[in-house]
Amino acid sequence: MGEPKFARPKFDTPSHPWKKARIEEEHSIRDNHGLKNMREIWKAKSQLRRHRRQAMRLIGMVDTTEGHGMREMNDLLASLNNKGLVSSDAILDDILTLGTEEILNRRLQAQVYYKGLASTMKQARQLVTHGQICIGDQKVTIPSYPVSRDEEELIRYHPGSSLNNPDHQIRKMIEGRRKEAEYGAEEVDPEATPEFATEVVDGAKSAPSVATTGGDE
Repeated sequence: MGEPKFARPKFDTPSHPWKKARIEEEHSIRDNHGLKNMREIWKAKSQLRRHRRQAMRLIGMVDTTEGHGMREMNDLLASLNNKGLVSSDAILDDILTLGTEEILNRRLQAQVYYKGLASTMKQARQLVTHGQICIGDQKVTIPSYPVSRDEEELIRYHPGSSLNNPDHQIRKMIEGRRKEAEYGAEEVDPEATPEFATEVVDGAKSAPSVATTGGDE
C-alpha cells in the first residue's frame, strides 16, 4: 500500500529503459524544449495517456449523444479546450491526435518563449525560476506550470524586473533574434544582438510568488 506520508508517482517510467529510438526521441524533445531531465517528458506522456484513455473509453460507449455519456464527453472536451490542447469545436478523435509536444507547449517555460519574452527555451526557464515572470499580478517560479487558455494573455515580466526596460541587454538580444528570423541574418545590426549575459538578472520583488514545492525546477 505504500507509506502514507509519501505520495505515489503520478507518472509512468518507460517499460524498457534501453530502446534506442525512444531515447533519441526524448533527447530531441528535451533539447527543443529546454527541459532539465527526462522525467518532465515522462510526466507529459503520462498525462497524454490519461487523456487518450478517457477519449477511447467514451468513443467505445454505445451512446454519447445524450445522458451521462454526453455530459462526460462535453466536460472532457471543455477541460482540454480550457487547457489549450484542443479547439472549441474539437471532437473526441482530435484528442487521439495529440502528441507529447502539445502537452509540453502548455508549460509556462514554453509560453514565455512563444510570447517573445525570451530568446531561447533555456533562457525562458531561467527567467521563470529567477522570478522574472508573472501571470497577471502573481509571480510564478515553476517552469512546468500549465498555462490555461485564459492565462495566455496575462503572461508578462514581473513589475519589479529590470527586463521591463527596453534597453536591457536581454531585451535587445530578443529583438535581434526576432529581426534575424523576420528579415534574415544579413540585414540585422550585430550591435543589436549582444552576447547573452550569464549573470543572474536582478531579482524581482513586490509581488507574491507561487511556492515551488513539488514543482520541477
